[in-house]
Amino acid sequence: MSHSFHLFYIHGFNSSPQSTKARILGAAAEALPQVHYQVPALPYDPEGALANLQGAVEPCLPQPVGLVGSSMGGFYGTWLAEHYNLPLVLVNPAVKPVELLRDYLGTNENIYTGERYEFTERHIDLLRSLDVPRITRPERSLLLTQTGDETLDYRQGVEKYAPCRQIVEPGGSHGFDGFERHLNTIFEFFNLPVSE
Repeated sequence: MSHSFHLFYIHGFNSSPQSTKARILGAAAEALPQVHYQVPALPYDPEGALANLQGAVEPCLPQPVGLVGSSMGGFYGTWLAEHYNLPLVLVNPAVKPVELLRDYLGTNENIYTGERYEFTERHIDLLRSLDVPRITRPERSLLLTQTGDETLDYRQGVEKYAPCRQIVEPGGSHGFDGFERHLNTIFEFFNLPVSE
């Protein structure tokens, strides 16, 4: 496989490119010379986040692109996968962020960057407009989820991505314990060579 493969990690709400899973995936991707790995920094604002993602992904097309989305990144990844017909691995994805992020209305601080910001009803409305009601090509997505997720109800992901391939593990956490165990599965899903 001589041509480039563009691998994007889409981090979650209030996270950053420094997140643990982003770093684990990046270290593994470094061993694959044809893979170009990117973790776009996403603002809290859904419009800005999507603009950053589209601005990063579109220049890579029509070369092959793969997405790995964690939590809120799974929600954005689902929109991108539908919009550009891209393969997507979801890790404990946020399925109903409109419900989830109501708790964040008001002033917040990003734990990684220290940025303070106002999350408003307008942001909730934007999220509502980005929801993908139905997965049109289930073979394009792989769900990794753990039942012990303390932030999200894992059953929402199992239900939303029911026609897709799923790996559901008992226990665990929202951060997805043992993420590195699934790196080969992720690379194989994208038809990338895996290390022995």
